[in-house]
Amino acid sequence: MADFRHETERLILRDWREEDWEPFWQATNTPAVMRWLGGVCDAAKRQGAQDRLLSYERDHGHTFWAIEHKEDGAILGFCGLKRCNQEGGPIGMMEVGWRLREDAWGRGYAKEAATASLDLAFDRFCADEVIALTVDANTPSWGLMIRLGMERREDLDFANADFDPDSGRIIVYSIAREAWAAQSA
Repeated sequence: MADFRHETERLILRDWREEDWEPFWQATNTPAVMRWLGGVCDAAKRQGAQDRLLSYERDHGHTFWAIEHKEDGAILGFCGLKRCNQEGGPIGMMEVGWRLREDAWGRGYAKEAATASLDLAFDRFCADEVIALTVDANTPSWGLMIRLGMERREDLDFANADFDPDSGRIIVYSIAREAWAAQSA
């Protein structure tokens, strides 16, 4: 299979390289970035996450790809597609997700990368619907889901305290192929 690479105006979504991991973890494994993602990861959790990201690509042809900034080649985080695998969740549904380093927040990078990922989900990977997951308290994340045209799907919410022990719930947003096409026209 050819290496994956997709360019937007300012970003490159691409396969992971071995040299990406250290700068990715240094920039994203912080209390602020990991606040709603289960907290800062130890070495074992970091390795497990890397293994999962690589397995998604191998098993499904897509993953949460590395985001490279075109201007300087910096790794800003990840964004992309996977199959939902959260215990109690809508297993197997196409999921869009992102994680960016703190100094990349508020610059439109997450929306740019997520828009490209949704285009890929519907055009290249033939998804009928794509979901996104977060916790209720993570207002920046679900705010982006709304800006992407996604709608709240309370019927798909599920119990899971891994990311926010106080609420113990994951909330779900989704967008269907037809809705994405209509807003992209």
